Amino acid sequence: MLRRWFLEHPHNIGESYFQHQVAALGYSLALFRAAAACAVHAIIPALFERSASRIVGKLDSEMTQRAGSGATALQRPIIPAALGGNHVGRFR
Repeated sequence: MLRRWFLEHPHNIGESYFQHQVAALGYSLALFRAAAACAVHAIIPALFERSASRIVGKLDSEMTQRAGSGATALQRPIIPAALGGNHVGRFR
């Protein structure tokens, strides 16, 4: 059961547990940035007018590309572009 919970999905997409963890946490941070921009925008509409939609759009493009690229884990960015990342995975 633990193998299924922690290793099966990363293995199925060609990543180690830690590579998948870094990528998922990067997406999480990008989404927190988008949420913070939305919260500020809700209070002061003139601020962050397009920030959240731009971040989510970048994440969507990146996730779609990752899923369909067939790239190995070492060729995929480990930090989402929405966070300014373009670093390629270096650890296995």
